[in-house]
Amino acid sequence: MSTSISIKNKKASFEYILLSKYTAGVCLTGTEIKSIRSGKVSINESYCTFINNELFIKNMHIAVYEYGNYNNHEPKRDRKLLLTKRELRKISLQIKEKGLTVVPTLLFINEKGLVKIEIAVARGKILYDKSESLKTKDMQRESSHRLKTR
Repeated sequence: MSTSISIKNKKASFEYILLSKYTAGVCLTGTEIKSIRSGKVSINESYCTFINNELFIKNMHIAVYEYGNYNNHEPKRDRKLLLTKRELRKISLQIKEKGLTVVPTLLFINEKGLVKIEIAVARGKILYDKSESLKTKDMQRESSHRLKTR
């Protein structure tokens, strides 16, 4: 099985302060796994929400499989995330706190060939926090550049 698929949500770490992370399975149908294995998936604009005490990921785009037939999947349908009841309870208690949300940070295929998604309970950053993270990123880039030139 190919485990080279790893799609990151780079926007999440810039827009949010990630508090706690969880790894969840994703309930897929039909040709969705084939599109994911070919790397045609985007989680940049997606978010997670609770519907009837179950966690769903919304707005995750999985492109239509090009060799599929009339049984192809919808690209932006809601997909159920598979977590234990204890984890679901913990997450729901955390997001009831003001200003917290659940965002996907990484989509990958594990060693068994199953699609997993790493989600994080996060708090939105203020403009000041974003500029601070940009400054630290620039400083790290400069220091690594100096080391390479020596």
